[in-house]
Amino acid sequence: MTPPPRVLTIAGSDSGGGAGIQADLKAMLALGVHGMSVVAAVTAQNSVGVQGYWELPPDAVRAQLTSVLSDIGTQAVKTGMLASSVLVETVSEVLAGVDAPIVVDPVGVSKHGDPLLAPDALDTVRTALLPLATVVTPNLWEVEQLTGVKVDDEGRLREAAEAVKALGPEWVLIKGGHLPGDPVDLLFDGANEHRFTAPRHENRHTHGTGCTLASAIASYLALGEDVVGAVGRAKEYVTGAIQHGFPLGSGIGPVDHAWRYRHEAPSS
Repeated sequence: MTPPPRVLTIAGSDSGGGAGIQADLKAMLALGVHGMSVVAAVTAQNSVGVQGYWELPPDAVRAQLTSVLSDIGTQAVKTGMLASSVLVETVSEVLAGVDAPIVVDPVGVSKHGDPLLAPDALDTVRTALLPLATVVTPNLWEVEQLTGVKVDDEGRLREAAEAVKALGPEWVLIKGGHLPGDPVDLLFDGANEHRFTAPRHENRHTHGTGCTLASAIASYLALGEDVVGAVGRAKEYVTGAIQHGFPLGSGIGPVDHAWRYRHEAPSS
């Protein structure tokens, strides 16, 4: 039997199952690829916030990476929560030798505003990780963290994209979902821009949106799409997942990674 395309996520574990490694693997399964994982940190979190996190030792992260890459290999990589400067450095050192597209979700804070990246790690993300990225997917808060550019209207998305592109990734996807009006994301390669729009669904249960989008992009790249096609299809998938997000606990529930199977005929 022919195995499905393989995608590796390097991120934190979400005990509530809505974001992080758990969201990544759910999205990968839903889109028809084989998901593999390197756990960089463990969080205690639920629908109301992050109660704590503990990063793994660098040797443990490196060993997981070596184990997967030396035997199974991968056709795309997604990075998420890396927690500290030393873990960003460790992951970057290994990924520099990987011949596969890399999607970087530069996770800085949780959905609830809890910090997930040490302040001194930001410069390491800028200098070590982002130059390796095929696509980087910052939200507006992460753009401000990385570049100092504050986006308060759609007209500044291009400025934000140019500022992030200067840090070295091949493509930048600025997520504009927190701006007023219907969501607009801007994809930029330094010369060409592509705008992706979607209807705004008034659903507060959106935990895991960023992780899911980045994982979907990586999955579609592994399935053979180019960057523009992968982002477009990933955007469609995550929009449906947001639309069908469901309540869980007493706070913000997760997006529905299995929405296509629950609400319509299965589709890739």
